[in-house]
Amino acid sequence: MDRTDYALLEALQEDARSSLAELGRKIGLSISATNERVKKLVAGGVVRGWHVRLEAHRLGYPVLAMVNVAIDRGENGPGFVAAMQALPEVQECHQVDGTWSYVLKVRARDAMHLDSLVARQIRAAAGVTGTQTVPVVASPKDGAYI
Repeated sequence: MDRTDYALLEALQEDARSSLAELGRKIGLSISATNERVKKLVAGGVVRGWHVRLEAHRLGYPVLAMVNVAIDRGENGPGFVAAMQALPEVQECHQVDGTWSYVLKVRARDAMHLDSLVARQIRAAAGVTGTQTVPVVASPKDGAYI
């Protein structure tokens, strides 16, 4: 990767809906050269996909919480991860080091929905020995920009 690739990635992160012509103007390349670089970044796994960021509170999911989860044995990890991938309210699942095994980013409709989700689905997953739910009060920085 060179400076032009990094400039292209920055431009895509600013607005992934930009046309190839707009992107090319920003980084100083033709449309075809810009297209080739985008294709190479996708093929090389640098660009994982194109996504829309939604306002969860406008869709009825205003409650955001981080849920720390402890698993009893490593062999239960894959089953736990599969169970979390099946839950649409679980937006992210991160394996961590230390006291907890995983940290989940969870969205819910209200406090009762969050409590039910943790009690009936997350804690019920194979190998879960404990959880700690941390409600998010505000998100002054919320993005995936690198």
